[in-house]
Amino acid sequence: MTPENLIEVEDLWFSYGDRPVLKGVDMVAPRGEVVAIMGNSGCGKTTLLRHIGGDLKPTRGCVRVSGRVMHELAHAELYAMRRRIGMLFQFGALFTDMPVLENVAFPLREHTDLPDSMVRDLVLMKLHTVGLRGTASLMPSELSGGMARRVALARAIALDPMLVLYDEPFAGLDPISLGVIGNLIRRLTDTLGITSILVTHDVQESLKIVDYLYFISDGVVEAHGTAAEMLASAKPFVHQFVNGLEEGPVPFQYPAGEYRAALDLESAHV
Repeated sequence: MTPENLIEVEDLWFSYGDRPVLKGVDMVAPRGEVVAIMGNSGCGKTTLLRHIGGDLKPTRGCVRVSGRVMHELAHAELYAMRRRIGMLFQFGALFTDMPVLENVAFPLREHTDLPDSMVRDLVLMKLHTVGLRGTASLMPSELSGGMARRVALARAIALDPMLVLYDEPFAGLDPISLGVIGNLIRRLTDTLGITSILVTHDVQESLKIVDYLYFISDGVVEAHGTAAEMLASAKPFVHQFVNGLEEGPVPFQYPAGEYRAALDLESAHV
């Protein structure tokens, strides 16, 4: 484990039953940087994120976080490691029956024995960090989509983690909210010295804030590099993905047999 790398993924293989999802993935995430994992739907991005969080055990290879092999940790060790990892779920995943203050306070109450007065002060500090201190008494149903995502971000950093994992943090946001969330991720990473891992489809917003990108296709790392390197890449997959092109190695049509044969088969069953 190189000291400057918080995360090292080495020859990672994983299958759901007989279906291989990850096929020898290698990647690193240096401390204090924003790293994006990108690719088309179903390519293995979220599965890779779940390995980093210790939710899945690889078929082969390993994921090291702060020098520890995640799938080798005992239950208590994994629980302790997760106290140092924040998670921003897709669409926020706030508790709908709790006000904002209690949503952000949840990990503090779960993992610490701090008095209520200190928990409240810490929650208000985290909400202030994301610009939403005035929402403490509101219910999630009273928040806009962008506000809910920012509350979820405050919850993700409540325990001052070393690592924050983001699963599609830009999904469903309007352009202004999208920009706000992107800038918050970049600013919090720099200010708090955390490492941020983004799984996202949003190419343009990600290119503005990331230090490094990994493009995954069909379970393998197709390309990796800085934003500038990926924008200039001549690799067909990267060029198609970055520019949102229909034509390229990722097909529009799902694989199927001959059209005439399918019609004849359908007619035979009528």
